[in-house]
Amino acid sequence: LCLCDCVTAAAARLGCGSHTVTQTQKRPRATMAWVSRVRSAAAPQMRHVRAFASSPSELQTVTMIPGDGIGPEISSAVKKIFKAAGVPIKWEDVDVMPTFINGESTIPPVARDSVLKNRVALKGPLGTPIGKGHRSLNLLLRQTFNLMANVRPCKSIPGVKTLYNDVDTVIIRENTEGEYCGVEHEVVPGVVQSIKLITRDASMRVANYAFEYAKANNRKRVTAVHKSTIMKASDGLFLECCRAVAERNPSITFDEVLLDKACLQMTLDPNKFDVLVMPNLYGDILSDLSAGLIGGLGLTPSGNIGTEGIAIFESVHGTAPDIAGKDKANPTALLLSSVMMLRHMHMGDHAAAIEKAVLGVLAEGKVRTGDLGGTSTCTQFTEAVCNRLK
Repeated sequence: LCLCDCVTAAAARLGCGSHTVTQTQKRPRATMAWVSRVRSAAAPQMRHVRAFASSPSELQTVTMIPGDGIGPEISSAVKKIFKAAGVPIKWEDVDVMPTFINGESTIPPVARDSVLKNRVALKGPLGTPIGKGHRSLNLLLRQTFNLMANVRPCKSIPGVKTLYNDVDTVIIRENTEGEYCGVEHEVVPGVVQSIKLITRDASMRVANYAFEYAKANNRKRVTAVHKSTIMKASDGLFLECCRAVAERNPSITFDEVLLDKACLQMTLDPNKFDVLVMPNLYGDILSDLSAGLIGGLGLTPSGNIGTEGIAIFESVHGTAPDIAGKDKANPTALLLSSVMMLRHMHMGDHAAAIEKAVLGVLAEGKVRTGDLGGTSTCTQFTEAVCNRLK
């Protein structure tokens, strides 16, 4: 399998109409043919087409993907708390275990149609086989619904003791390509090649989103994280796009930092950063590092924003099979992700009420699950939050 075949496979996986590539080097004829085909069907600009209810009290349907391991338990906790808060949402549960069509894994039609219809979903953790088995379901969801930006707020939580008590950053990660485009092959036995795909369309979309997010949320600075000293063509293109968007947004301070330096500075003084935007793999690493500064992935919300108005909010921790079914899971991450979801749906009052209740329980410190040093069950934590909403 040659490099041209790999790039063509990447195009097929990502959808030719969604990406373009900038010519920086002389390419083989087959690759150039692919580039030409991609450019001729460039992706549309991001449009917000979700028609949310005209009133926050109007009943809306949301797709629920409970997930694996502890997923069903924490999903149930969210439903109970939403009911206690009187949130006008009807849940539509679906399973995203992949089906195979022509040898390719794909989202089951029922789940795909539910997300396309409802335009918003809440997702528990999904298991991914290590080194074998089906493709990552998280990656499959992002690419199926073109979820171009992953948004990871990282904010210190009162009552949860860590080395820092004033962290307040937001990491925005390009979500569909980079090293995670999912194309790799064995060149010869013992030698494996993996494709890193960076495109102008995807880079411009996520850069635009980062600056729009900063303006909408009263943030003052956007930092582009890159490694263009080494990957001059791919990360160089990403950085070029960020610079172009920064020029159109003079009200937001813009700077650039190498990935390794960003990791160092984040651990020394996270207050150096505000909003950070970066390619896929870097965002995966740096967002988890940042979560460690505030107490771990069990406290960290996440949202995936699509180009056509679809959004999927999720807990980003693992499935924790060792405690699944034992009522020991911490539902905080999924709860705070559901708060992000409610704000996305223009249900700000409900979001504020649930967020206040969750943070109040954590600040009080009487009811805590094992991951936070307590002995409380998931059920007890859920009841404590519900009691604050009455």
